[in-house]
Amino acid sequence: MPLISPSWQYPIFGPEIACPHCRQMIPALTLTDTYLCPRHGAFESNPDTGELVHLQSGRRWRQWQQHWYRQHTHPDGIRFEIHEALDQLYSQGYRATKVTIAQRYQELMTGYLEKANRPGEEGCRYRLYGLPVVFSPDPEAEPSWEVVNFCLDKEPGTPVRYPYLRLFD
Repeated sequence: MPLISPSWQYPIFGPEIACPHCRQMIPALTLTDTYLCPRHGAFESNPDTGELVHLQSGRRWRQWQQHWYRQHTHPDGIRFEIHEALDQLYSQGYRATKVTIAQRYQELMTGYLEKANRPGEEGCRYRLYGLPVVFSPDPEAEPSWEVVNFCLDKEPGTPVRYPYLRLFD
């Protein structure tokens, strides 16, 4: 009888993952593509796209360097996520100076951004929550932008990527 690798018993992300909602470790259901969180229900992994899909809501996440990033389909979702990150940054005593949004959201977001017309903001055509907005470089040049949604520059200009703040530079 041939030996079967134990890794084939689990979905693509392994025997357990951090729930994208509550970050508690949740187990994979063996011989399926599903993870089960006691608080948030079932998440199905898609080996073809590398996405994790919440079965009840249809929300999708992709992983970059062990962190889950929600993949938005509506501008309100990403604007809400940016607003929360700005609040968190401010509550920790920092002030954002610029927002960089992933290029894949440019078409989705441009109709919802303020037009920037302030002097000295070369290359910055838009604003969000009063901050200059630029779009990320091509994901081929920087692969993280295929997954990461946005980046905030904070005083004194250190980029902070979300969903997790890294403020101890």
